[in-house]
Amino acid sequence: MEDVPEVNRALRALPAVHEVLAALADVEAPRALVVNEIRSAVERARRLARQGGEAPDIAAEVRAAVAALRRPSLRRVINATGVVLHTNLGRAPLAPAAVQGFYSNLEYDLATGRRGKRDVHAGALLERLLGRPAIVVNNNAAAVYLTLAALAQGGDVIVSRGELIEIGDGFRIPDIMAASGARLVEVGATNRTHIDDYVSAISERTRLLMTVHPSNFRMTGFTGKPAREELALLGRKHGIPVYEDLGSGCLAGLSGAGIHEPRVQDALTAGADVASFSGDKLLGGPQAGILAGRGDLIGKLRHHPMYRALRVDKLVTASLEHALRATLFEEWDSLPALRMIRLSPDELRARAERLAAAAGAQVIAGESVIGGGSTPEQTLPTWLVALPGDALQWEERLRLGEPPVIARIEKDRLVLDLRTVDAAEQESLTRALQIAAIGG
Repeated sequence: MEDVPEVNRALRALPAVHEVLAALADVEAPRALVVNEIRSAVERARRLARQGGEAPDIAAEVRAAVAALRRPSLRRVINATGVVLHTNLGRAPLAPAAVQGFYSNLEYDLATGRRGKRDVHAGALLERLLGRPAIVVNNNAAAVYLTLAALAQGGDVIVSRGELIEIGDGFRIPDIMAASGARLVEVGATNRTHIDDYVSAISERTRLLMTVHPSNFRMTGFTGKPAREELALLGRKHGIPVYEDLGSGCLAGLSGAGIHEPRVQDALTAGADVASFSGDKLLGGPQAGILAGRGDLIGKLRHHPMYRALRVDKLVTASLEHALRATLFEEWDSLPALRMIRLSPDELRARAERLAAAAGAQVIAGESVIGGGSTPEQTLPTWLVALPGDALQWEERLRLGEPPVIARIEKDRLVLDLRTVDAAEQESLTRALQIAAIGG
């Protein structure tokens, strides 16, 4: 039971707003902002007092709150996890030169002096890379939704049961199908689907034959599905477009680095009428959803009312153009994600040994992963810097440091994988380790 007199004394002892404001005269911030923070802090102190808690230093709380508001919430971190496309850390890291400031010719045709279209900046490069017209929306989920809404609303879409996938944050093919106004028709079994299953399901209501690449899981054993060419032939026979959702957006051959993912170009060459994929996975660019394929179908997508709601802004356009141009000219090292994937174990070992020597740590063999819902069960050989001592303590000190360092725990040790640490960040990482080692 609370001590009412004691609570009342604690409440009366709380400073007035104007008293705290006077004590914070040196804080460089708008008066209204400081007053609001003081009122919030005083109200928290009142609640604490009623619960019998000790009175906080309100002025100190407000100073800390204003300082926190001045710091960007979205900050650069050092990714030492070895997960190249780390979803929580923004997936593909962007090249510093990818985005320009000031004005741009986003929708202005410099050649004619008239209004232009924002599609042209990425569209011309995509057409050279894929041999098909293309448009860009804000992510691949939006690309799937737009395709279904524009090409199949009110009709049926045939999909193999084994491809009714769920990706991060609850995105499921059946749910997006329902939201688009199309009707899902499942065919085959979970592990095996035959071309005859598609044939039997086709009706006058069928608008699309859809195939989905299971980019975040792998089925093995007694499995099977029709070849792309078979499905494309069936679609042409019945006049039904074939739509392939590829997810990871691989345009470059990565087999030399030990990564095997289907390329978008190969899907289109095999007969897919429309293909969609992500910009911020194996393409190495910004978050975006890209749709490429038959000109008439891409035209329908572009003129659908939802396209304007889903299209990308100038920052994404500039960053995507950079990634596409680097891909076109095979300048892989200018795309950080692809540069990281292509790093050799020997180079990583040399860097790991330098860091371990400075931090009093051990170098051990390990594996990096691509991540980001791509290349399941495929890993890259690497060398890890294993820190001695309490892994949880190391993890917290590095995560709360400046710059924040995000690492991973393996076998009760904190390990750093330099595959995802840019060479220019290694000095900062060394300093962060030295500060964390003394409890900074």
